[in-house]
Amino acid sequence: MRRINKNDEKKQKVSLLPKTISIGFFGGLIWSTVAAFAGFFHFTTITPKSFVLRSWLQNSWSDQWTGELLSIIVISILSIGLACLYYLMLKKFNGILPGIITGIALWFIVFWLMKPLFSNIPAFFELDSDTIVTTMCLFILYSVFIGYSISFAYQQHFGENN
Repeated sequence: MRRINKNDEKKQKVSLLPKTISIGFFGGLIWSTVAAFAGFFHFTTITPKSFVLRSWLQNSWSDQWTGELLSIIVISILSIGLACLYYLMLKKFNGILPGIITGIALWFIVFWLMKPLFSNIPAFFELDSDTIVTTMCLFILYSVFIGYSISFAYQQHFGENN
């Protein structure tokens, strides 16, 4: 007869929601910061502030570092929702391929479907190739980070309990 350990009972009761929230927040924080640096070093003309602030605000502060910092924080908070959505739909898929596919899909959603919301972003055919490649790679890296982290946490948590 197998004896039930108190730690096993606690592990089964623990939800992965706090871990998913932290993965989403830090994924947004890390990769939007990388995007801001990519804009600073002219790898891309589109930075986090281009989406979050500059499409609606034309104040001088929104085009400076304070606007970029506020945009990074907003993207980090929005990223929590994306991480929870990924957890609900794709948590059982292992590897980086689901993250790559999700990143490409997310890029097309933002740059094609949501384009009317972002008046500050040029149309796809007006973007230079450096911006397209850099932003596509950043979206893929972000999604791979989120996807791999969530699926790893899920497999580690429920793989040990089975």
